[in-house]
Amino acid sequence: MTTLVTGATGNTGKHVVAELVRRGEHVRALTRDPGAAAGLFPDGVEPVAGTHAEPGALGDALAGVDRLHITVTSGLAEVGPELVQRAVDAGVRRITVLYGGYVGPVEQAVAESGVEWTRLEPQEFMSNTLTWAESIRSDGAVREPYDFPSALVHEGDIGAVAALALLEDGHNGQVYNLTGPELLTSSERLAMLGKAIGRGIGFVRITHEQAVERLMANGVSHADADYVVGWYANPPAEAATVDPTVEKLLGRPARTFAQWLEQHADRFRGSA
Repeated sequence: MTTLVTGATGNTGKHVVAELVRRGEHVRALTRDPGAAAGLFPDGVEPVAGTHAEPGALGDALAGVDRLHITVTSGLAEVGPELVQRAVDAGVRRITVLYGGYVGPVEQAVAESGVEWTRLEPQEFMSNTLTWAESIRSDGAVREPYDFPSALVHEGDIGAVAALALLEDGHNGQVYNLTGPELLTSSERLAMLGKAIGRGIGFVRITHEQAVERLMANGVSHADADYVVGWYANPPAEAATVDPTVEKLLGRPARTFAQWLEQHADRFRGSA
C-alpha cells in the first residue's frame, strides 16, 4: 500500500508523513523540490516532485497510490476538485482532507468522490505561535488585535488522526473536530512561553485593520488576510470548546501546549 501526502513539508503534513512511516506505511511525499526536502523526511519516504495546485502534472505521483491526504491551502478551491477526480481515476480508494476552515469545493469534492473519506476540522494550530517568534526575538513583544481563549491543537495530533483514518477502517464519512485539551488565551500562552525562555514578553494590542495590513505586507491577499483576522475577531464556538475527539480516537490525552513548548522553545530564544 502507498499513501501520497500533499503539503508534506508543511506544519501538519510533515506530521502526517512521520506518523504513517511510524505505522509501517510506504509514503510518497509531494513537494516542489524533492532534493531539498529529502533530508526532512524519515528514512524510506519517497519524495516526488509536484504540487497539488497543478493536478494535471501529478500522473507519476499518483501512480500506484491507494490512499491520499490533502491539505487544503489558499488557491486550491479552483483546482482541488480536479485533483480529487484524478486521484480517484488513478485508483485512490481512501482520502483524508484537512479542511481550509470551511467546507468549500475541495471538501465537497472529496465527500462526493465515491471513495472512502474523512474530513479533519482542527481548530487553531499550536504551530501558529511560531508567527510570534521574530518579534519576540527582536523586541520581546507580540502585537495582536484579539486575546480570546482557544482550544489549540498540537499539529502532531492532527497527523496522528490523519494516519489513523487513512490506515484503519471505520472512519468513512466521518468529520472530526480536533482540539487540544485546554483553553488558552494569547496572553496566557505568552506567559507560559516567557517562563520557558526566561524572558518577559509584552502583549501589545493593535487594530483589526493593522493586523490585516500586516498580513498583506507579507504577500497574503486582502481576501485571505481579512478572513484570517476575521476568524480571530469572531471565532467559531468550536474554537473555544475543548473537544474529546483526539483522545477518543488515539486512546491517549491530546498533547498540551506545554508539551509543544518543550519541542519549540528554542525557536523563540535566538536566531532561527
